Amino acid sequence: MIKKIGFISANNYKEPYLVYPIGMSYLITYLKTKFRDIDIECFDFNLGDYNDYESFISTNNFDCLCISLRNLDDVNIFEKNSFLLHYKKIISISRNLLDIPIIVGGPAFSVHPKYMFKELLPDYGIVGEGEISLYQLLDCISKENLDGIKRIEGVVYDLGGEIIINERSVFVESPKLKIDSSLANFYFEHSGMIGLQTKRGCPNSCIYCSYPNVDGKIVRTLDPKIVVENIKEIKDKENVDYLFFTDSVFNICKDYNEELARRIIEQNVKVNWGAYFSPKNLSKKELKLYKDAGLTHIEFGSESFSDITLEAYSKGFRFSDILTQSRNASDLGIFYAHFLILAGYGETEESLNETINNSKLLGTTVCFPFVGMRIYPNTKLCDIALSEGIINCEKDLLSPKYYISPDVKLEGIEDRAKASGQKWVFPNDKTSPIMDKLRKRKYKGPLWEFLRY
Repeated sequence: MIKKIGFISANNYKEPYLVYPIGMSYLITYLKTKFRDIDIECFDFNLGDYNDYESFISTNNFDCLCISLRNLDDVNIFEKNSFLLHYKKIISISRNLLDIPIIVGGPAFSVHPKYMFKELLPDYGIVGEGEISLYQLLDCISKENLDGIKRIEGVVYDLGGEIIINERSVFVESPKLKIDSSLANFYFEHSGMIGLQTKRGCPNSCIYCSYPNVDGKIVRTLDPKIVVENIKEIKDKENVDYLFFTDSVFNICKDYNEELARRIIEQNVKVNWGAYFSPKNLSKKELKLYKDAGLTHIEFGSESFSDITLEAYSKGFRFSDILTQSRNASDLGIFYAHFLILAGYGETEESLNETINNSKLLGTTVCFPFVGMRIYPNTKLCDIALSEGIINCEKDLLSPKYYISPDVKLEGIEDRAKASGQKWVFPNDKTSPIMDKLRKRKYKGPLWEFLRY
């Protein structure tokens, strides 16, 4: 019988800022509605090291461990830091000290479940959205109903040496969230924001992106009434007044977004927030409504300022859309930044120069470029990389592998971009001392707007 569970947030990566373990919070909230007497304790590797973890699992009488894995690596071609050894050490420590079931999940596992399972050797894994699957899995373990596990969607397990990944078709409806007070205080103090979801799933087909594999391609909107209740609770109880909506793309489902924004306004919830936006499917009128509801920061997933490259990336919009939305945000006084992928599939010297030159047209903004495309399994880019011999098999992608366009010279790419006069911040740039000072002075939000000048 499972009475006490240890939840572990394995993420200890701190760039560009600490990230609240939102997925773990959704899972814990759901489980507490299903198990009346369950006891759950959390460990966060942003707050403790391996010695602290040993003490945590040694001094608690756990019946099961649930380990959340956020990222495979730092997605930085200049560093290529893989987190796999860190995850393996966590499980090794756990195995050495305890003889209980170990369940892993989270985005890093969901991106590459088969080979991650083989490397980490947990008892079970969960691909994608975890609430229902984890509840059912824990229930089966408690009842020693091992045959029942074979029917749980999204569960990964070893069947006689073969790794089985159960397909998923059912998703949780209107997940609720209760923020951990101690964690919220720590993260809000150190990173100036707390994450929250309004929807899950991504319908887009960008050639490189793993989001549809993690969250699914079908968009599921969370009950706007519950989302606003969550926001009010976080604001009133935890004194958190800046949120970041972690949806893969915020500005899909226009009617839903309008209802959410109007509810925030009507209930007089005074919070500021930011989100990831696409430059398509957006009007100035919508942006004005979002601003009235607290929107202060937009992070555009622009990826390129060249139509040739945008088409190669399968982005579904053009530079004219990027330019229009930048001007709209500027007119409304909303801070906006652009995230880019330079030298990816289909990029040429001509398109790269076009991106650099077009950046000058975007007003007072910040460009955050990644160099090269991180190749993920089950993507069109993975198929391209296999066909071109860049990788031999999907197992190669456990460690960071990048697609670099053969038609682009990487040498001097940073100097070329920064010579444009626009503000470019590359992954290997050191943290701005201005932002460090502002954090210490209790400024909240992403703060990248202070890099613009």
